[in-house]
Amino acid sequence: MKKIIIVFLAFFGMAFTQVSAQKFATHTVKEGETLQSISRQYRVTPFTIIQSNKEIKTAEDIKPNTILIIPLDGSVIKQEEKKEEVEEQEVQPISFSRHRVRKKETLYGLTERYNITEEQLKRYNRQLYSEPLKKGMVLQIPKFPEVDPNEEKELDFEVYTVQPKETRWSIAHKYGISVDSLVVLNPELGTNSDYLAIGQELKLPRPKGDSLKDQEIDLYTSYTVPSKQTLYSLGKEYGIPSDSILKLNPEVVQQGGLKEGMVLRLPKKKDTSGEVNTENFIFYEVKPKQNIFRLTQNLNISREELFSLNPALENGLKAGMVLKLPKDKSDGLEVKNALILDKVNLQDSVNIENRLKVVFMLPFRLDRINLNDRKKTESQIKTRRDLALSLGFYSGAMVALDSVKQLGVSVDVKTFDTQLNQTKVKEILFRESLYGTSAIIGPISASALDEVAVQAASQNIPVISPTASKSSLGHNNVFYSVPKEDVLRTKMLAYLDKIYEDQNVIIVADSLHNAAHDTILSKFPAAQIAKVIDNKSLHLDEFLIQLSETKENWVFLETNQANMVSSVSSILNSANTEEIKVRMFTTSFNNAFEDDAVSKTHLSNLKFSYPSFYRESKNDSFVRAYKSRFRGVKPDRYATRGFDLTFDVLLKLAHKNNLFETSRIVGVTEYSGNSFDYYKDWSSGYHNHAGYIMEYDSLQIKQVQLDDLKSDL
Repeated sequence: MKKIIIVFLAFFGMAFTQVSAQKFATHTVKEGETLQSISRQYRVTPFTIIQSNKEIKTAEDIKPNTILIIPLDGSVIKQEEKKEEVEEQEVQPISFSRHRVRKKETLYGLTERYNITEEQLKRYNRQLYSEPLKKGMVLQIPKFPEVDPNEEKELDFEVYTVQPKETRWSIAHKYGISVDSLVVLNPELGTNSDYLAIGQELKLPRPKGDSLKDQEIDLYTSYTVPSKQTLYSLGKEYGIPSDSILKLNPEVVQQGGLKEGMVLRLPKKKDTSGEVNTENFIFYEVKPKQNIFRLTQNLNISREELFSLNPALENGLKAGMVLKLPKDKSDGLEVKNALILDKVNLQDSVNIENRLKVVFMLPFRLDRINLNDRKKTESQIKTRRDLALSLGFYSGAMVALDSVKQLGVSVDVKTFDTQLNQTKVKEILFRESLYGTSAIIGPISASALDEVAVQAASQNIPVISPTASKSSLGHNNVFYSVPKEDVLRTKMLAYLDKIYEDQNVIIVADSLHNAAHDTILSKFPAAQIAKVIDNKSLHLDEFLIQLSETKENWVFLETNQANMVSSVSSILNSANTEEIKVRMFTTSFNNAFEDDAVSKTHLSNLKFSYPSFYRESKNDSFVRAYKSRFRGVKPDRYATRGFDLTFDVLLKLAHKNNLFETSRIVGVTEYSGNSFDYYKDWSSGYHNHAGYIMEYDSLQIKQVQLDDLKSDL
């Protein structure tokens, strides 16, 4: 937003002896202003303005955005309709010095040398307005008193307090600046996070002449009268009385009323779409080389509506502009934190000039394995989860490294065995330099992850946790690849809320799952609560009475006890007849539901559904590549996760060698068995919000398609 500040400066008349009392002001010509109107405003003659501005020869040379020097012989007349202008106190030099211009000196060099502006230099050396700087010129150099930075800030900027449901983009749109400009004005915001706290104070450019909330500008537009238009309907459409239309357009009276084809001058329609925040709008940041036609196509909005919501477009589309759109336009768009993301195909967007450096830190337990004893090693891999996870994960990661290499991306890889020992991790960090590392994948244990995250944070290195969803400590540089349980629960309940048709809801939850119990009950307040005996079994008689014969029964089972899952699913399977329809759900899927004691047939009969951060991989390109590399062995869940997570990290780094920045501009990414959609939590790092809804059907586990489901996580 351009800013006009009226500055009064004293003009130097006699060197070192006397400063005259004559004053000057600068004036930026606005649309519609003329030489006559400007001269009347400042109570000077047109001739005086022309004489003081050598580039102005005639009245026709007065054009919008021209900056004029106005000699003042009286105070500025303030028009009744103008807001009060912010004026600076008159700044006078405290002394002067002389400077003889040498060969090759420039105005810029002189202003830098004497710490003054070019305007200040010209004010006290009037010949510089009409002549270039020449060798031998003797200039008067003003010396000003030091300006308090806080006072200068008060003149040029205002402090804005962040309101609820506001984002960087909504505030940038409100002030007509780019998000980059917002960050420059407020360096404490940083570029690795989009977080704004309610009540946080921001430095923002003060709108011309007033504060933003009180600023009112009358803008007009041309309107061509269609057939059968009346003054009443026109006034209602534009929100103004009929007599105001006649005052703005006296020709209507002269021609005996509205006529088809008549062009009228009308005030632009006021924006009544609501407060500019994330509750009412989504936002889009304009990219270089985009045009209006392409934007309307990509954003699924008409040109008229786009301009109506964003009047600044009248002055042209510019890269960095923040546009607002109605929230109901989000269907079909990738929206993250109320920001519309451009769809990025990472594999088509790699920059082969990015040279990646990735570190793996996993507990291979080589200190415990005797590779010469194959039988014992195989037994250890089968019985030790940490070994199975690490070896499986890394085998998938190796396929990811092969795949990204085929795209032309160079990756320097270092792999360390943490031995599931924090002392070993400290030893590695002490011995090895992390300088230049693009990302660290691992470790797995919580204590080791904390140790690595703290060390890596000092060098702004992202750390990706393969298995954790959170940490007891807050790490702003950690990417938790496993979604939190409440995120998956929210996704599950959003899906069920979409398909809910007054089913009979029953909640079966043990004492360890009160959070799940309360969340389900808040979504379905009419739900019945089943009585659980000794935290492991149902009170059968009472439960059977709760089942409905007229409605489908939805039973939520929230437990991590395999025997309880087996018992309840068996009871529900027996109750599931032609007369009584029963489905089973959980919002807290865990190993108990996969235990061998639980009948897969029962789960299939009940169409058991649950949220999950992974799905079974099919015979896709990864599976084929894995079998080719490892002699026909099919990848397990850990191998699939190793490939998906590593390939995701490598592609994002290859796109832009800054995982923090890439995760801000890239939405959901999906691979063989896992998907990723990282959201920044200002206090605890980046959390994955992607996941699936899975359902047992005909003894198979299938993914429920959620293409049309939009849930606010």
